[in-house]
Amino acid sequence: MGKEESFTRIIKENEGVIFKITTIYTQNGQDQKDLYQEIVYQLWKSFDSFRNESKISTWMYRIALNTAISQLKKSKKHSNTSGIDQVVLKQTENYDTEFENRLKMVYKHIHQLNILEKGLILLLLEGKKYDEIAEITGLSETNVGTRISRIKQKLKSRILKK
Repeated sequence: MGKEESFTRIIKENEGVIFKITTIYTQNGQDQKDLYQEIVYQLWKSFDSFRNESKISTWMYRIALNTAISQLKKSKKHSNTSGIDQVVLKQTENYDTEFENRLKMVYKHIHQLNILEKGLILLLLEGKKYDEIAEITGLSETNVGTRISRIKQKLKSRILKK
């Protein structure tokens, strides 16, 4: 299998990772598409440097999060916000309005977190263990645990205020 086919297969198998990161770090559909494209571009540029020393998903998360954070810092100068209703949610046949409303509320509060907190909570929601989150972010495992505990408290207090 050639390089392009391998890369395309990896992107297709892990497109949910990119989708979730773009959802967390953008406010509207166009920004989400732009960030998705930039992440794929950065992954392609770095593809030759992947040495199989970590899981492919760890490598992808690291590049995707770094790209999202860089883009967010650049776009802060040209802030253009829109409502959470524009977030594209993948829906199943069993549509649950109450669940979707709660999910939108959680995303709204996640959008209010700082850049690092967004990445940490996303990785946690993805089911990543603290050691893998530490590897992706470059933080110590203890620091990851402490920060996630604080993020959970922050989100809980904000959600309960409503």
